[in-house]
Amino acid sequence: MIRSKGRRWIVWAAVGLQLLALVLLAASNAAVERYGTEIRLETAPVDPRDLFYGDYVTLSYEISTLPQSMWRGDTPPKTNERAYVLLRERGEGDGVFEAVGVYRGRPSAGAGEAVLPARLDYIWGDQLQLEYGLERYYVPEGTGKALEERADSLLVAVKLAPWGQVKLSGLVEDKAQD
Repeated sequence: MIRSKGRRWIVWAAVGLQLLALVLLAASNAAVERYGTEIRLETAPVDPRDLFYGDYVTLSYEISTLPQSMWRGDTPPKTNERAYVLLRERGEGDGVFEAVGVYRGRPSAGAGEAVLPARLDYIWGDQLQLEYGLERYYVPEGTGKALEERADSLLVAVKLAPWGQVKLSGLVEDKAQD
């Protein structure tokens, strides 16, 4: 009988830990949405279909390809290395941010600045190709092609939590293009 109670306790503890993990995952995403700072990035959609998941837009950002002169490390950058891109609001009042530097370690951001974590995908000549984990955006069925046609007038709204978590929160029409 003692053995049975011990096993039962282990099963309940395992179930409880799994539930706790699910709650923390949901709370983490909700916290980014609530406490995150919104920035906007210029983008150019590509490639709108996935057989298993439906329509999506593959996003390529202006800040995805940066000159190697923006690298601020003591040693040369390496492929697949974690990097941090320091962004600064471009000052046109539209909330769009531009890259001002790429760092190996997380830099501090001042007023009107943000830090976006990235992975250095590859180096081609004097260009750094970066991935942010924000390159795929799922859209309602049948709308991917329409978004591709409006690629030059779209911005991406991204939420940056104070603890570094990033979430793509939506596509925004760029009013400056009208």
